[in-house]
Amino acid sequence: MASEGSDDQVPAAAARASLASANRIVIKIGTATIMKKGEAGGTARPGSAGGVDVEYLHHMASEVAALTRSGKQVIIVTSGAIGMGARELGIPKKVRELRMRQACAAIGQIALMDEYRRAFGVFGLLPAQLLVTRDAWDNRSAYLNLRASVETLLEAGAVPVFNENDVVSTAEIGNAFGDNDQLSAYVASKADAELLVILSDIDALYDADPRSNPGARPIPYVSELSPAIIAAAGGAGSEFSTGGMATKLKAVEIAGDAGCKVVIADGRLPGVVSRILAGEPIGTLFDAPLGLRNRQRWIKNSSPLGSLIIDGGALEAIRAKNSLLPRGIKAVEGSFERGDIVLLKLEGSGEAVAKIVSTLSSSELARVAGLRSDEVGEALGSGAAKVVARPEETVFLGE
Repeated sequence: MASEGSDDQVPAAAARASLASANRIVIKIGTATIMKKGEAGGTARPGSAGGVDVEYLHHMASEVAALTRSGKQVIIVTSGAIGMGARELGIPKKVRELRMRQACAAIGQIALMDEYRRAFGVFGLLPAQLLVTRDAWDNRSAYLNLRASVETLLEAGAVPVFNENDVVSTAEIGNAFGDNDQLSAYVASKADAELLVILSDIDALYDADPRSNPGARPIPYVSELSPAIIAAAGGAGSEFSTGGMATKLKAVEIAGDAGCKVVIADGRLPGVVSRILAGEPIGTLFDAPLGLRNRQRWIKNSSPLGSLIIDGGALEAIRAKNSLLPRGIKAVEGSFERGDIVLLKLEGSGEAVAKIVSTLSSSELARVAGLRSDEVGEALGSGAAKVVARPEETVFLGE
């Protein structure tokens, strides 16, 4: 853990100064930031029953326009569809039942993007809606297609606006991406962004929960996600949001794997993104000096479709950058095909140690587990792969 008042003051200042050079920026706007704060807290469009703070959205559109005029590319990840749909339906409290939340999302998504179109259009910007579910990232082909679409939109001068497709998501809403915090990190990672700005009603990471501890102090700069930093994560979010500090730190980890810096800041500060790029000490800056290659990021952040139990010898071998061989496999769990992402667990402890791209299916591995490489051809045929995973297709967890 590091703060700008510690021995890390120089690297913190350098990290802040480097933000000015970020050319591709992802801005995540949280539910608590984009929605109205009651009669005195925001301004709705005349005749609208929705809950988006239109005045705030116009300020954000103005800032995005200024950034694009300066040559930067901006991608938005927005929340607010469920909250807006709930308000359109006159539901005053947080909706918890899954089907009603999906209904609220269906209603609110149209109204939300209509407000984006109106606000951004004032400044000559064309927003483009991208609704995604978790499998858009897990499936390599779908991910590459999505990445190409984003590149095309940016080249055309449009502003991609991402949101989770809660209406068709098979996961419990809020669990897949955590109020879009993790979605914003996936977007930043896959789009090779240099900076992710997470805007919410949480103005920074604190060393304790500021809601229950008046002596809690903000942490301006974090060089790495240490256990102490993770322990400082807070709890539940706001009325219509699902995200808390824990989901934001998960987002930091995902973005950091791509070498993308992250700033968590108060979304209501005037000109907040431009001020962050100018090096002002706003919120908490999470540094990211190193990053994984694109395919490694995909492997690490994809959901595994099964598991392999391996012995200690196999773990030692793959840590030494050798291939995983069938002989080191003790058991196969789940059902998966060749080319799928699979989790490796250590025999005895059950500890998840790595993710791989498996060269063999679960049924094939069940037949060759424990065999020597020269015995695989006899069991599966001469054309079958003799290794389960290559070193370049293996990504260790927690590293």
